[in-house]
Amino acid sequence: MIDDEMGARLREICLSLPEVVEKPFGGHTAPSFRVREKLFLMTSEDGLTMMFKAGPGVQEALVASAPERFFVPAYVGGKGWVGAQLDVEQDWDEIDELIRDSYRLIAPKRLVALMDGRV
Repeated sequence: MIDDEMGARLREICLSLPEVVEKPFGGHTAPSFRVREKLFLMTSEDGLTMMFKAGPGVQEALVASAPERFFVPAYVGGKGWVGAQLDVEQDWDEIDELIRDSYRLIAPKRLVALMDGRV
């Protein structure tokens, strides 16, 4: 399962975003985060990886530049989602930015504007 420090970091980032709730995905117990019932971040049951939505070209760029940190996840990889290893050294500023970008792709425009301070 995801360790306490990593779980706390992910929760701090995700729950700081407008209208985000933590809710397990399917029958899993691993943390997942949603905005208006739409997933923007999932963690694996073993806590070793997380998956997030990315814009065009981002998945390919991340996997090509840091294959030890990022991967194309099964099932959702074809839809632009990116996997990130949580059991390796990660740049948490970059992870924060990637999570926020995932939120921007999934959340309604009004919530994105609120997040970005445009409202």
